Amino acid sequence: MTPVEISRGDSPVVLGLPHTGTHVPREIEARLNARGRGLDDTDWHIHRLYDGLLPGATTVRATFHRYVIDANRDPSGQSLYPGQNTTGLVPLTDFDGQEIWDSPPSEDEVEARREAFHAPYHAALEAELARVRDLHGIAILYDCHSIRSHIPFLFDGTLPDFNIGTNLGTTCAPRIESAVQRLCEAAEGYSTVTNGRFKGGWTTRHYGRPSDGLHAIQMELAQSTYLTEEAAPWTYDEDKAARLRRHLKPILTTLADMAPDLKGTS
Repeated sequence: MTPVEISRGDSPVVLGLPHTGTHVPREIEARLNARGRGLDDTDWHIHRLYDGLLPGATTVRATFHRYVIDANRDPSGQSLYPGQNTTGLVPLTDFDGQEIWDSPPSEDEVEARREAFHAPYHAALEAELARVRDLHGIAILYDCHSIRSHIPFLFDGTLPDFNIGTNLGTTCAPRIESAVQRLCEAAEGYSTVTNGRFKGGWTTRHYGRPSDGLHAIQMELAQSTYLTEEAAPWTYDEDKAARLRRHLKPILTTLADMAPDLKGTS
């Protein structure tokens, strides 16, 4: 299986999907323990949730699971959230702090996985952003994520439904952040936070360079907004998802419509 799937479009918006993949090569799966083989920390069904919401959007999707290597972590291994519980480039625990390996990978094995999986995903994403920017003079990366709404190891309490991340406003033009926040806050029945527990992963921080015509914003959705329950078998709830999609669609459409006015801004 190829490590990345690409669907090219002509919109100024590129959807990044680093955590929806569930492929684990057999030799790696054999080294996971029973808990790890459950793949609980997947961004379940996120590619399905966003499918077709913005005609012409380019999508770049990692097919491999984040336990193989996390496509949204710094390839150097540096923590995104120093001093806070998190998971690394190749996670040793799950989001509940529980070990997932019978035989954890060595440094050499992590490097081999970086070259085989992480690097091809980001080479594809970088190439698509460059292509889209050549078409429009600007590219907007919308990085698609989801997570369980209650994970004491990572955060206190219950996570809001919409978690917008721009690394404290540095990864995109202010108008992008404010437009997305306004639309989320207007979504009746949903809660919203900007740059709360999740401020944007390595992808958003790495590619978000507004002065270069590259804008990036991360959306971390609480999985309670579209799953029947936040537990195996991680069932996609058609009714919940349809309601949520009615709010996600105008977010993406607004970003695409804003792009021409953002050229030359930072």
